[in-house]
Amino acid sequence: MVQIAFYAFAALTLIGALAVLLTRNVLYAAFFLLLTLLGVAGLFVLASADFLAIAQIMIYVGGVLVLVIFGVMLTHKPEPAGDTNSQAPNRVLTLNRSWVAALLLAGGLFVAFYTLLARADFALLNRPVGWKSTINAIGKQLMTEYVVPFEIVGILLLAALIGATYLATPSLKSAKHGTRR
Repeated sequence: MVQIAFYAFAALTLIGALAVLLTRNVLYAAFFLLLTLLGVAGLFVLASADFLAIAQIMIYVGGVLVLVIFGVMLTHKPEPAGDTNSQAPNRVLTLNRSWVAALLLAGGLFVAFYTLLARADFALLNRPVGWKSTINAIGKQLMTEYVVPFEIVGILLLAALIGATYLATPSLKSAKHGTRR
């Protein structure tokens, strides 16, 4: 049963990733990316990495993907009514003819990863399969061993948020003249 779930999540991930690469519509690519990210989260659950699965869904699906979809939807510009050349081919796609180099690079990477995986000694595969939550262990380590780096990252993110807010607000001088920075 676990193997069927693994193959289903792996197929969902691969099909979604291929659809992201092959579609020309950016909004459809974002939705296919949703399928890919959900498939990866399912693979994390099967690997007993429940914290990573929850983080994958909350950060990437809940934050980044929603931001991408809103960005695409808010920046979509309708084509002008007088545009008669709307059937013109996409210039970026027609000028890019280096598929041979991409195929050689992908093939080389596949061979390298395959030999790496074939020669690897996976000691964890000899242990019995058992699922236990990693959230308690990660929480204890964050609040004991890694509390200083955790707090430094929190301060750094707060400084980035304050800096982004400062850069996004117009200054008082430009507000008097009616211009934005």
